[in-house]
Amino acid sequence: MKVTIIIPNYNGKHFMEPCLASLKEQTCQDYKVLVVDNASTDGSLEYMKEHYPKIEVIALDKNYGFSKAVNVGIQHSTTPYVILLNNDTTVDPHYVEEMIKAIERSPRIFSVSSKMIQMYHPELIDSAGDLYTLLGWGVCRGTGRPVSNYTEADEIFTACAGAAIYRRSAFGKIGYFDENHFAYLEDIDVGYRAKIYGYKNTYCPTALVYHVGSGTSGSKYNSFKVKLSSRNNIYLNYKNMPILQLILNFLPLLTGYIVKYAFFIKKGFGKDYKEGIIEGLQTMKAQKKVKFQLRHLANYIKIELELIIHTFSYVKDWITRKILKR
Repeated sequence: MKVTIIIPNYNGKHFMEPCLASLKEQTCQDYKVLVVDNASTDGSLEYMKEHYPKIEVIALDKNYGFSKAVNVGIQHSTTPYVILLNNDTTVDPHYVEEMIKAIERSPRIFSVSSKMIQMYHPELIDSAGDLYTLLGWGVCRGTGRPVSNYTEADEIFTACAGAAIYRRSAFGKIGYFDENHFAYLEDIDVGYRAKIYGYKNTYCPTALVYHVGSGTSGSKYNSFKVKLSSRNNIYLNYKNMPILQLILNFLPLLTGYIVKYAFFIKKGFGKDYKEGIIEGLQTMKAQKKVKFQLRHLANYIKIELELIIHTFSYVKDWITRKILKR
C-alpha cells in the first residue's frame, strides 16, 4: 500500500457520499481511506458506520481543528505517502495515480499540490498551489483563472492541504502540522518549514480535484476565520523567519497587515482582524520557532528571493485583474 487518504471531517456528512464515491473510481487502487472525525454532531459517524463499514474512522472526543485531525491521521498511517483531502471535494479518476507519480519524481519533494477546480464553476481554477509574499499574504495561485491555465508541472511555495500528497517520513524531520493553528495557514506553515530543511513543494496539473470551498467554515469570510487567520499569520512569520529576516522584512510585513486591516474594515471584519493580530503578538513567543542552523542558510536566501518574486508577481497580477480588467 503506497498511500493513505486522510479525510478530516466536522459535520460534513452531506459531503461524504460524493467524495467517497469519486475515490471508488480511481485508476490506481493502491490506497486506503482514513476518516478522522472532529466530534461531529450531524450523524457523520453513524452514516460512515452504516454505509462505509470497511473504511477506518478515528473519532476524536471534541473538535480539535484541521491540524490536530490530520496529524492524528498521519501518525496513525504506515504508508510512504499520505494524501490530505477535504471532505467537500470530488476527484478525477486519475487523481491518486497522478499524485503518486508526481511525488515519486524526487526524494526531495515534500508535497505536491493538485489542480483544484471550483465545483460550481468548473471553468475556473480554485487553487494551483499556494504562494507567499513579503507582505505576509498567502496567495491561492490561479484562483478565478480559466482551467486552461497552469498546465505545466512546476515548483510552488507550498501545497494547498485541501488536496495534496505528502512524504510521510519528512514529518519526522521537520515536525507535523502546527496544532496551535487549529485551522488556516497551517499548510503554508508546514510547507515553509519543509523548504527551510531543503525540501521542495511542487504542483501537478494532471491531478484534478473539484472543490466546493469553505465547506466546513461555511463562508469565504466570517469572524472565526478572519480572527484565526490573522493570528496564525503572526505565528507563521515569527516561527519560520530568523530574527534578521524579520527585521529585513518588517516594513513590507507591516504594510501588508495595515492593508489587510483596511480591507477587512471595509468587509465588516476589522475588529476580528485586529483581535487576531493582537492575540498573535501576545502569544507568539509561546510558539515553537524553527531553530536557525547555518547549514540551512542557502535555503533561507532562496526563500527570501521567492518571497520577493511572489510579491511582484502578485502585484502585477492584481493590476492586470483589477485595473486593466484582463
